[in-house]
Amino acid sequence: MAHTTITEPGQDERTAAATKAAHERKLKLARSVREVREQLTSTSGVKPAFDYELLKLYAENRISHSPALLLLISIVGFAASLWTGHTYAITSIPLAMLIHSMNVAACRRFLKGPINPVDLRHYRMLFTSFDLLFGISWVFNIYIFVDTKSYGAGDFSLFAMLMVVAVFSMLASSIQAAVYAATMPVAGAVTVFYLLRGAPQDLVLASLTVTAETYFIMVSKHLHDSELSTLEARAQFDSLLGEIEQAKAKSDEAARQAEAANLAKSRFLAQMSHELRTPLNAILGFSEVMKSEILGSHSTPTYREYATDINASGQHLLNLINEILDLSRIESGRYELNEEAVNLAYVAEECRHVLKMRANNRDIAVHELCEPDLPKIWADERAVRQICLNLLSNAFKFTPQGGEVWLKVGWTASGGQYLLVRDNGTGISEEELPVVLSPFGQGSNAIKSAEQGAGLGLPIVKGLIDLHGGTFTLRSKLREGTEVIVTFPAERVMHALPPVHDALPIQPRIPDAGTNADDGWRRQASTV
Repeated sequence: MAHTTITEPGQDERTAAATKAAHERKLKLARSVREVREQLTSTSGVKPAFDYELLKLYAENRISHSPALLLLISIVGFAASLWTGHTYAITSIPLAMLIHSMNVAACRRFLKGPINPVDLRHYRMLFTSFDLLFGISWVFNIYIFVDTKSYGAGDFSLFAMLMVVAVFSMLASSIQAAVYAATMPVAGAVTVFYLLRGAPQDLVLASLTVTAETYFIMVSKHLHDSELSTLEARAQFDSLLGEIEQAKAKSDEAARQAEAANLAKSRFLAQMSHELRTPLNAILGFSEVMKSEILGSHSTPTYREYATDINASGQHLLNLINEILDLSRIESGRYELNEEAVNLAYVAEECRHVLKMRANNRDIAVHELCEPDLPKIWADERAVRQICLNLLSNAFKFTPQGGEVWLKVGWTASGGQYLLVRDNGTGISEEELPVVLSPFGQGSNAIKSAEQGAGLGLPIVKGLIDLHGGTFTLRSKLREGTEVIVTFPAERVMHALPPVHDALPIQPRIPDAGTNADDGWRRQASTV
């Protein structure tokens, strides 16, 4: 026994929403797992990609500031020689320069080739070790080689310490371990130096040394966080850019498929219109003959009624095919306007007269108001006629028995001309206005009405008026009526030209006396 499944209203939407939410939860969980895995495999607690970028930033900073560091080593070394003598300067300066040169060489080697995670750990330890040796060399230069009993030795040690800590807090901020390795030996040596002296002011200077070291460590940590935030922002930007490129590629592919589908639709409509028109011609022709009883009367009157219904149905199908083809040409931009001088008021009067019988059958009063002496407009008469017929047909269709329809033609404020059709029918809700303007879209009142259409009237009107450079305005309220205004721009209005005044008539030249009259008139004619 077959079972029938009944789908509740909105069940499909709830199912789609639940599926989408589950998919988003899976993506979020996968992203979290990936981030945790990256942190576990990292050498510094951040993403492996950031590890490389931080080491690269350290290497670039060290290489770019190498001349300044060499100059600083030379100045401090020669300054220390005032207390230690030139022998110590000759010994300490080359040692510091050697360590610095080895570090720069390691940085250059790091920037040359591809790096794997194992190499990242190796280079991080190598850079930290070089900075530790560099800091120890500064200790020798500042503390051991300086005669602690000489005048100004303590001041020089404090000054050198502050300079070293400040410089390395900036240069090595991308590797926090390197900052500690380069600055703490110098700060510790200076602190011990002041503590060993034991004077109250030396104890104050020792505490200031510790405070300065702590402050510069905090500054380097802040710089490290800023660099890391910059790298994360750049990574997010790159990820977003990749998503945008993927979305653009999908959008381009969707646009290509839409164009291909639109082309296939146009070809299908063109072919089907030909295939449908061929049998329709026979249906309309033979049904017209049978309806008119040209070849003889029917033995059964019902046959004549059937022939009338067949003819009416064929006409309806032909009109529907024409509307579909018109809308297809408008959407594809292949609708060609055969422009000429058109009297908008006269076309509106003709359309009202064509539909007069339909209005009379429903007892609908039509009020026509046209401003006098309207000039012609430069437009496609067939398109203008179709606009007016579609608007009046919709007004008659949705106006109840005994209702009213207003048809107005006049000037716009900008110097153009407008066509207005208003009724006091059932109206359209505000939510359904976009629906009725879409192809094959129908409002709820149209679906409930006995006179349903194909939903192509208003889209065709909007497309035709857009081709003329005009505007389309639709206003409607439920149980109050609908108003549609189409306007033609001022540049399409054909204003009357002022009359051209004739020039002064040319006076005929009288031939000279003694000459042949015929020769004189011949010369005058050739001159003219």
